[in-house]
Amino acid sequence: MDSASNPRTIIALDYGEKRIGIAIGNTASRLPSPLMTLANNENTLQALTELLGQHNADALVVGVPRGLKGQETPQTLLIREFIELLKKSFSVLIYSQDEDLSSVRAEKELKERKIRYNKQSVDALAATYILEDFFKEHPETHDDI
Repeated sequence: MDSASNPRTIIALDYGEKRIGIAIGNTASRLPSPLMTLANNENTLQALTELLGQHNADALVVGVPRGLKGQETPQTLLIREFIELLKKSFSVLIYSQDEDLSSVRAEKELKERKIRYNKQSVDALAATYILEDFFKEHPETHDDI
């Protein structure tokens, strides 16, 4: 069955130590949108479980930051540990995606559009950029996405 007739729902995460920005999109429209921000605490996995079920999501995409020269940073390692936890906790496909200063891009866009914003708005929009980049890097929609 081709994926256009069977779109997959994908949730993107912009992981932060205090908050996780969340965006959603599907493989048919390939137009991600900000969804919400979760507090990153002892309830995070339960909240993600509920979110995956509520949206019948097929995959998670997690933004992975790098230093300005492309090197791994302490934050990169922390997120890689989080991705391993997700893989152990969920049966959906889990992808990593370079996040390429997604939070900086989000803040800049909100300022340019003269929209009042808070850190939660920035985090959710950053997750949208992560998913947008994922779709760009995966132009072919396959059943395994």
